Amino acid sequence: MSRQAFPFSAIVGQEEMKRALIWTAIDPTIGGVLIFGDRGTGKSTAIRALAALLPVITAVEGCPCNSAKPADVPDWVDTAGAKRVAIPTPVVDLPLGATEERVVGALDIERAMLKGETRFQPGLLARANRGYLYIDEVNLLDDHIVDLLLDVAQTGENVVERDGLSLRHPARFILVGSGNPEEGELRPQLLDRFGLSVDVASPTDIDARIEVVKRRDAFDRNPAKFLKKWAREDADLRDAVVTAKAKVNKVKASKSALGDCAALCLHLGSDGLRGELTLLRAARAEAAFTGASSVTRKHISAAAAPALRHRLRRDPLDDTGAATRVERAVSEVFG
Repeated sequence: MSRQAFPFSAIVGQEEMKRALIWTAIDPTIGGVLIFGDRGTGKSTAIRALAALLPVITAVEGCPCNSAKPADVPDWVDTAGAKRVAIPTPVVDLPLGATEERVVGALDIERAMLKGETRFQPGLLARANRGYLYIDEVNLLDDHIVDLLLDVAQTGENVVERDGLSLRHPARFILVGSGNPEEGELRPQLLDRFGLSVDVASPTDIDARIEVVKRRDAFDRNPAKFLKKWAREDADLRDAVVTAKAKVNKVKASKSALGDCAALCLHLGSDGLRGELTLLRAARAEAAFTGASSVTRKHISAAAAPALRHRLRRDPLDDTGAATRVERAVSEVFG
């Protein structure tokens, strides 16, 4: 992204949101983050700031979908002799009004008219491969685009058959969505594709609100100075993410920890087994981030609300919020 982002470490509060985003950077298999809350609560700011914390990836130079090695480059891309280079992990915005052509890609009309050549113009899904795809106001996304995203999320591949073209390319990305719940709910099929769900709200503490305004004002008046001030904190956080990412697969999860995940999901009536898997992966990422060698109930408790709040069945006899229900279940199951 060309515009300088607000430093991630300078965001005041919103600890659950920041932690959830960090977990996905440590373990992409967690499956993305849905962030719901009022406008002006730092949702977009946090997601765009995350880019500075992500480790670089190695990709074939000139490949529009960031292929890791020549064998992965789609056959419609000519990268003969291209070297592998280090690039930032892509963080791509999917605008609310984006057309299907912009999302999946289409025929390069200009090249076809000027040179008479049939050439594919890759879309946002190609750019987001091996990175993040961010959708603001995700609950207002056109149903047709939602269906496209669901298909690609299921297969990890974008298949384009239009304008005389028939081709495909890898499209594996971490989906991050944000929105205001007052403007409509998310389709259940898409909701299920998010590994974690976070609710954010404006701070109610006066000192916290003052600090938010103070930092944002300082950033807007002199971005370079503000970025320099927070550079060390962001660098330390990035190092912690890179370290955790390198060792997350070595973090042990005992039979007891697996039992805790299953017991919690059963107590809450979570559908399917995706809840257990996501809870385990998020707890493991939290363990790696905090330097632990194995998953404990502390890590599972920290991950429970983000991993499970959007997987609960509606209970007409219980009007308490989803987060409160998860916290209550943690207390009842774990004592």
